[in-house]
Amino acid sequence: MLKEERQAFIIKQINLHNKVLSSDLSAKLNVSEDTVRRDLNELAEAGKIMKVHGGALSKSFHYPFQQTEIYAKESKKEIARKVIQLIQDEMIVLVGGGTTMTEVARMIPDSLKCTFFTVSPLIALELAERSNIKVFLVGGQLSRNSHINIGAQVISQLSEIKVDLCVLGANSVSLEDGITDSDWEVVQVKKAMIKSANKTAIMSIAEKLDSNQNMQVCKLNSVHYLVTDLKPKSAELKHYAKALTVL
Repeated sequence: MLKEERQAFIIKQINLHNKVLSSDLSAKLNVSEDTVRRDLNELAEAGKIMKVHGGALSKSFHYPFQQTEIYAKESKKEIARKVIQLIQDEMIVLVGGGTTMTEVARMIPDSLKCTFFTVSPLIALELAERSNIKVFLVGGQLSRNSHINIGAQVISQLSEIKVDLCVLGANSVSLEDGITDSDWEVVQVKKAMIKSANKTAIMSIAEKLDSNQNMQVCKLNSVHYLVTDLKPKSAELKHYAKALTVL
């Protein structure tokens, strides 16, 4: 594979999953980690990605309030429109972070009256713009990579609440492995969030379906809704529809 092709693949993976590990890229590309690190350095110097210890981040994920191009923004807006239909007056809703969740927060109608808990300071700021919504930020150590609060303090607080609906973005989704991620501390927070909810909705653009990461958040039978940018009767969702409600 030529360097240009390799770097295009790396950018695609970063845009898709927001964060990638050098070790994972090395295995997928069948090249050394030194080669991957050189590629990441070049891409970072060109301003295309953000290099972090052990891997890289998407610039759009790291700077959501700036005029940075958001990957698959229209698809994420379509997902947001569907998620809004699940949220009703007087509900207690627990939400995560990420670019798709940002679109959800921005679409919430001013007339909606409900309570939101979130582990994301960025999402809390977006939600606070709605005058009829109560917003509670579940506090703890802020992850520089994911921009959500993590750690034992967060998990302890989550164990003390019960919500009607939990809305989470997914790094990867598959029938076999369920919802997976690449960050151990983020996985633990997501597990606690799902445990706190009567129902859970997972948001995923179509490109993340049938993919997996190294760490499992939960099996699909722990999720009630899979919200994608596809039409519910799409062929790509046929097998998922047997396990949960697809929107």
